[in-house]
Amino acid sequence: MTTELTLEALARRIEVLEAEAEIRRLQARYVFLCDTPIPEFGVRDDAHRIDLIMQLYTEDAVWEGVGEYYDGQFGRAEGAAQVRAHFERFWGAKQDPALLLNAHYLTSEQIHVDGDTATGQWIHVQPYLFSDGTSLLRSSRLNNAFRRVAGTWKISRTRTENVFVAPLPPTWATDHPSASVLMRP
Repeated sequence: MTTELTLEALARRIEVLEAEAEIRRLQARYVFLCDTPIPEFGVRDDAHRIDLIMQLYTEDAVWEGVGEYYDGQFGRAEGAAQVRAHFERFWGAKQDPALLLNAHYLTSEQIHVDGDTATGQWIHVQPYLFSDGTSLLRSSRLNNAFRRVAGTWKISRTRTENVFVAPLPPTWATDHPSASVLMRP
């Protein structure tokens, strides 16, 4: 192998590694913005949260819940307007009982880069606490797609499938914040 071919091969490997790192940060940022209470400093309200989330998506993005449990619960949103409407339904209306805590934990990561497109799979687990004292633990499989747009990786598809939903005893979490101060200066 010539020096030129070796350098080209190394450059391709570095591009893939950099793409994987950017996609990993992109997926982590998405779930970070979906946490409650929102840990992002300076987010004024849920409309601002949704604006920040939408910056992560392509204009033609798809957000869908699939499988026997999520099909009916989440359905499919195609394009930025429908994806935004999906998030507005989730955060726009006052929920009763109110969501006090929701945190995403990602695991079992697999990222596959192919030029300017990629897919990623994760399993995530989320505990939920509600104002009426109820709580649950939810787990989903994610099979997401990504595309580089003008040099920046964006989410082109979020696809989530239920693994399980498990009610938790009301007193399983004794302490939780009413607001996050993690990112404050």
